[in-house]
Amino acid sequence: MSMSKNTLSDSMNIVLGRFQPFHNGHEYLVNAALELGPTVIAIGSSESEITMNNPWDVDEREAMIRAWLNGRDAEIVHIPDINDPPNWVEHATKIHGEGVLVTSDESTKILYQDSNFPVHWVDLSNRESFEGWRVRVTLKMLSTVYEVDAQKQVMQASIPEEVVEWLIENDALHRLYSMSQGIEHAG
Repeated sequence: MSMSKNTLSDSMNIVLGRFQPFHNGHEYLVNAALELGPTVIAIGSSESEITMNNPWDVDEREAMIRAWLNGRDAEIVHIPDINDPPNWVEHATKIHGEGVLVTSDESTKILYQDSNFPVHWVDLSNRESFEGWRVRVTLKMLSTVYEVDAQKQVMQASIPEEVVEWLIENDALHRLYSMSQGIEHAG
């Protein structure tokens, strides 16, 4: 979906994340941006190799987001890493465009504000529950559970239902189990 650049008074809202996976914290943040107006969802680390910290490629992450959007209008762009924080905002802006960053991440807020990029802060309650690494650890544990209803029930505590369905339909949990083989486990 392509959206035209807007004037400053009708600026584009930008939500930036890795979305590994798209979880309830992301849902809250994107909903806040959508309520403000036209929104670009910028998927970072778009070229990252598949690892336990990045278990889904950019196309899979976009598919999760599109499943959640369920036809609602938002542009989705992919932003590769440059591993150069002082130049990140300039790099990312070339891809996500000008507008207002909508964020709940303190370091991202500071990075964009230091580049004189407008920022809209969104407070999240229970932010620590919606950290991507926590969600991935839970999913890794669930990858050993073969009862789909049990998987769904646990996942829906931190992941929107549409994304849970996408993860199940695309056998996306099994990958976490496969990736963890050969890794020493605690306990």
